[in-house]
Amino acid sequence: MVKINAARLVKSEDLNHHGTLFAGRMAEWFVENCFICGAKETEKPENIVCIKIHGLSFNSPVRKGDIINMESYIAKAGRTSFTVYGKVTKNNSGELISDGFITFVFIDNNGKSIPHNIVLDENVDMEEIKVRERALKL
Repeated sequence: MVKINAARLVKSEDLNHHGTLFAGRMAEWFVENCFICGAKETEKPENIVCIKIHGLSFNSPVRKGDIINMESYIAKAGRTSFTVYGKVTKNNSGELISDGFITFVFIDNNGKSIPHNIVLDENVDMEEIKVRERALKL
């Protein structure tokens, strides 16, 4: 299974009026990272549409100069939809800054849902098992 890791440097233009990372910017990066995960797994980014962002939480502030690290992987796969889990840490601390799920649907050129053929790996660690259990409850 594909895991996508990306890092971003938080710059002045990414901040809100409190001087911390703007939630909209974080959400943009989060959706992009999760989309890339699905695109790499299916090899058909043109067929992927985001249909829902589930419980994107923000646990602590991020400031200018911080480096955020994002990791995403597919946590649930239906026949035509799949759900990607994403988590964000900062400055290589392992402190969870944000996490959540995004559900995508796989569509044809007419917008009709079609099978994506994603099969989840069975050999996963305890963290992934817990994430998959959370995804099943969405």
